[in-house]
Amino acid sequence: MADADDEFQSHARRPLLRAALSLARGGALAAAALLTGSGVASAQGVVKSKHGDWEMRCETPPGAAKEQCALLQSVAAEDKPNINLVVIVLKTADGKSRLLRVIAPLGVLLPSGLGLKIDDADVGRAGFVRCLPTGCVAEVVMEQKLVDQMKSGTNATFIIFQTPEEGVGIPLALAGFREGFEALP
Repeated sequence: MADADDEFQSHARRPLLRAALSLARGGALAAAALLTGSGVASAQGVVKSKHGDWEMRCETPPGAAKEQCALLQSVAAEDKPNINLVVIVLKTADGKSRLLRVIAPLGVLLPSGLGLKIDDADVGRAGFVRCLPTGCVAEVVMEQKLVDQMKSGTNATFIIFQTPEEGVGIPLALAGFREGFEALP
C-alpha cells in the first residue's frame, strides 16, 4: 500500500512542478492549465535527488534550452490531514533570484496571507498572488536572510488562515534543505 501511496504522491506533484517552473518563466496561463491537469505538456518532472524530506524534480519544458529544477516538499497539517501544502523552491529563468512558492488549499482567507515561522521565530507573511482550481499560490523572492534561516533551521511552520481568528500551522521539516538548495542548478 505504501508503494501505491508513493506513486500517487509522485503523480500528484508532477503538475505542480510544471506549474512552478512555468510560473518561474512567467507563463501564468500555461501554469494555470498545468495546475488544473489540463496541460498538454509531454515532459514529466522526474526526481533527480532526495535531500531529507525534500525532492529535487527536474524537466526540460517544451521550448526551453535547458533542464529546469525545483526543490519541493508536500506536507499536511498534523491535526487536519485534509489541509496540505506544497512548498517549492526554484531559481527564476534568468538565474538571478530564488523563489519560495507555496500552494495552499482552496478556502484560505486571502487577505491574511501565508505566515511563516522558522524554529519558533516569526519570519513574516507572504501574500497570495493567485488562486487556481487546485489551490492558492503565495510566493516571495528569497532574500539571503530567509535562505540562511531555512538552511540553519530545524523546522518551519507555515500558517494559513480559514477565518481571521483561526490560523492552522502546518509543520515542515528543514532537514536536507541546505543540501538540496545548494544542489539546485
